[in-house]
Amino acid sequence: MWRNRAFLIFDRVSVPVAVCDVYGAVLLANPAMAAECGTAPGRLRGREVLDLFRPREAGQVERIAQALRLRHRSRYQVSVTWEGPGGTRKYGELTADPVSDTVEETPALLVMLRVLGEREPHAREAAPVRVAPVEARILALLAGGATTARAARETGLTTDGVTYHLRRLSARWGAANRTELVARAYALGVLTSGVWPPTPASATPASVTPASTTEE
Repeated sequence: MWRNRAFLIFDRVSVPVAVCDVYGAVLLANPAMAAECGTAPGRLRGREVLDLFRPREAGQVERIAQALRLRHRSRYQVSVTWEGPGGTRKYGELTADPVSDTVEETPALLVMLRVLGEREPHAREAAPVRVAPVEARILALLAGGATTARAARETGLTTDGVTYHLRRLSARWGAANRTELVARAYALGVLTSGVWPPTPASATPASVTPASTTEE
């Protein structure tokens, strides 16, 4: 009975709210959250909340992910932008609260959206392609021939964590396999062309010599 009443309140509250798993996949969304995306609640199930609402600072998300991996239970806020119905760009804040029945249990995330403002489509500027630093590092390692296990060791993730990031990037870029995923990373400027070892574009060291000018 209490669950039915909780779901009734969840559906009727005017604040955009969703419940996500610890990786950010939507498990349940209320009509107000779905309305911000111009769709129905059921169509949000399984979608990545950070694909729907893009973080303005990638590093902010990685810090939160690390805290969740360590089972820290705090309230987390992420500044986001998204495209609302009619193509209007909006911006606001996502607040995520870890929730579970016990402290040992892997938490779900209760996510609430605070809308702060909007910009008309003609005022929108094309933004460069950005990925989280850990995703750029994984792509660089793969481009250098690293296995999933090695990428996990180098980044401090589990192999499942590495695979999660790769699947997320593949879905975002429409890549059919890892070779295509690395090629897209170079084409989109995420990895720096002409240097070895492969390096994320945002972290190219000045001392790296372009491969085309390196003498054997």
